[in-house]
Amino acid sequence: MALAARKLALLRNTVAGLALISVVACAPIYRNHGYVPMDQDLASIQIGATRDQVAEAVGRPATTALLNENGWYYIQSRFRTFGLSRKEVDREVVAISFDGQGRVSNVERFGLEQGRIVPLSRRVTNSGIEGSTFLRQLFGSVGRMRADQVIDD
Repeated sequence: MALAARKLALLRNTVAGLALISVVACAPIYRNHGYVPMDQDLASIQIGATRDQVAEAVGRPATTALLNENGWYYIQSRFRTFGLSRKEVDREVVAISFDGQGRVSNVERFGLEQGRIVPLSRRVTNSGIEGSTFLRQLFGSVGRMRADQVIDD
């Protein structure tokens, strides 16, 4: 009888242990990747600051503009793993733009909302055509020109 009670207790403990492991294994796991400077660090960056001053205040980014050095991008993502599926649940991007002399011209913060990138904050909005493609400029001018401007008499 004592042997049967031991087997029953062992079986009960094994089932309880397996149930506990299965519940813990189904808990979501969150992981953060990347780096985005905090708001108080970004507040110390003044429009007109140099690249070296920005690097001293918030560090150098892992990502820069591909074709020119006119932008530094700080990117941070948060992923949720649940079972075998992995999903990005949050993303922040800080973009620091530089003018031709290497001085800060714009500081922007973007977020991820329902799969779409939305601007969260903007320090300066450029009014120029920088970042605009040739086709956008061409089609944007349609309707603003008069015939006498195109045809010489």
